[in-house]
Amino acid sequence: MGVQRKGGTRVTEEPEELARHPLQAILLADSFTTKFRPITLERPKVLLPLVNVPMINYTLAWLESAGVEEVFVFCCAHSRQVIDYLEKSEWFSQPNFTVTTIESHNSISAGDALRLIYERNVIHGDFVLVSGDTVSNMSLTQAIQEHKERRKKDSNAVMTMVIKQSKPSPITHQSRLGTDELFMAIDPQTKQLLYYEEKADHIKGFISLDNMLLADNPSICLHNDKQDCYIDICSSEVLSLFTDNFDYQHLRRHFVKGLLVDDIMGYKIFTYEIHSSYAARIDNYRSYDTISKDIIQRWTYPFVPDVTFFANSATKVEREGMYRAPEIEQSRSAQMGPFTVVGKGTRIGNNSKISNSVIGKNCAIGSNVSIVGSYVWDDVTIEDGCELRHAIVCDGVIIKSGAVLEPGVVLSFKVVIGQQFVVPAYSKVSLLQQPTMQDSDEELEYADSNSGILDSSISGTMDKLNGEMTSEPASELGPGGAGYVWSISEGGHEDEWRHSVAPIPAEKLAEAMQAIEDDLELLNLDGSALSPSGELKPDYNSNDSEGDDDSRDDTFEKEVEATFLRAVHENIKVDDIILEMNSLRLSYNMTSADCAGAIFYAMMKLALETPHPAAGELYKNVASIVSTWQKLLKFYAREIDDQIEVILKFEEMCLESAKEFSPTFSQILHLLYDKDILEEDAILRWADEKKDAEESDKVFVNQSEKFIQWLKEASEEESEEHN
Repeated sequence: MGVQRKGGTRVTEEPEELARHPLQAILLADSFTTKFRPITLERPKVLLPLVNVPMINYTLAWLESAGVEEVFVFCCAHSRQVIDYLEKSEWFSQPNFTVTTIESHNSISAGDALRLIYERNVIHGDFVLVSGDTVSNMSLTQAIQEHKERRKKDSNAVMTMVIKQSKPSPITHQSRLGTDELFMAIDPQTKQLLYYEEKADHIKGFISLDNMLLADNPSICLHNDKQDCYIDICSSEVLSLFTDNFDYQHLRRHFVKGLLVDDIMGYKIFTYEIHSSYAARIDNYRSYDTISKDIIQRWTYPFVPDVTFFANSATKVEREGMYRAPEIEQSRSAQMGPFTVVGKGTRIGNNSKISNSVIGKNCAIGSNVSIVGSYVWDDVTIEDGCELRHAIVCDGVIIKSGAVLEPGVVLSFKVVIGQQFVVPAYSKVSLLQQPTMQDSDEELEYADSNSGILDSSISGTMDKLNGEMTSEPASELGPGGAGYVWSISEGGHEDEWRHSVAPIPAEKLAEAMQAIEDDLELLNLDGSALSPSGELKPDYNSNDSEGDDDSRDDTFEKEVEATFLRAVHENIKVDDIILEMNSLRLSYNMTSADCAGAIFYAMMKLALETPHPAAGELYKNVASIVSTWQKLLKFYAREIDDQIEVILKFEEMCLESAKEFSPTFSQILHLLYDKDILEEDAILRWADEKKDAEESDKVFVNQSEKFIQWLKEASEEESEEHN
């Protein structure tokens, strides 16, 4: 049953009455965070372009497709910009979908926002609570149905939280979205959330649970492999709880954790796990990068660049995930690499190379420019000979000839970078000076409540708002430069590389790996540790069943494949990817042979999935991939036993999952030998071990008979020479 409070009195509604209400949603347009500074000093986060579409359009388009009929958009910082944008868009004129804005200049947290919405008395039943930086394609039908069914049986079931599987990095203890490793305890039968901790102590594999939690719940699953999607199905009681508790500011840190420890009122939170659907929130620059790549790689379908929805223009998808909008001028000598998006009206000069990047509308890119893994927004000018690596460049920026943006750089609106100037890694540059006092994540971005997009002409107003400022002078940006390089606060360097669009530096991964190995040595972890799946159970080596081993092997292979594909698509250096593979090996307690087999499998699968009209083309795919990544495979296939594992894995593929390779087994075996990945001893030992096997097990030995004979003769000749 639905529950509301009016004047402190609890009023209960019958389910039949509740069912007649349209499905409503609250969309928080404010991020209530400082993680996107300095950009959000000038523009609200929800209007920042995500693959050339304002973020809020992804959220609204999904809510409309999911059957939501009425959305209340709460705006505070830069509220005028958000309201003006929505009024000029088509969102205000959609049939059966109402968008209403609620404006406030005093709210500094999500809690304040929900208290104000409660006062307006606009929510009349269960509602969906999301922020305007959410991207999803999930159906809400089943989640809402489960929530309503629980409410009928237990009126204290006030919220259902959407989650999905997402294993954090065992090195950095971060998710792929750059968020902290999350620990959740969930009742496996009822799906009730029992424990929620975002910043657990990572020393290292242990967390503290209240004894009463274990005593009161006969069955608990403890997870560190779940992602909070920040999509909540709420009863109207949630709003009154915020009103009754003014110390509730943050949705998770205060509200969720507050309800979990409150044993007086007995309110409950449940979880709903999605599997094949997509849902994620843009919380920092790394999640901005990750979700952008997911959109380009079509995980968010139908919300992808070539499918028309609000505010995106028609874009043609081509091979290798390249998207081109109309009216692009591209030199014949310019090259566009895989997973790249180019917006309408952009011009690209001679011999320029762009890969794994998003280019906005009406940009002018000169000749001999290199752009890798970067996000260039609208109306940007990049002159000849510039280099951009894993950077964000906002609207109206001018980068003069020969300038270089090192990884992690963020250039805010209309900044000018002088000729030949090198912007150091992780620098943030703005026309606005940097505040001396940094606000906490609970506080809003600075904003003039009556303004639109800010420009340099109102920096005096910003001075008055922010107090005393300190930044480097504009001359530090090279000849003709304009802007201020913000300094990184003491202790803030780690946040920069953790939350950047740039790949985590190899030296940081190496440091983290060494710390893990040191901790494992000190702790001498036993069977009470957390397993890689996040469940509390014995170590893999202690009497695991064969089924558990198979499941673990499959999961490990999938993790290796995903890591390898990311290295391919993002041009990650081999040394860096080896560090990540080592962390997986450590996490899953695997051997070098296991790694060699899994990497080879991933390489061959990529060759198979790359277009090949004929068998000869398939071999060429294999040769190209092996040549490019031979250093990675060699690293794990150093010993003869490791190399034999590679051959056995290849045999298995040819017989089961990738029979297309069967006719070329001998050729590829020879290729691996020529590339010094397989030694002759490994091939001869493999063949020798098969000599007494049944004929069905000797298919590929027989196919490779001439090559094996040649190796034997060469080996005998070498022995004779030594004698």
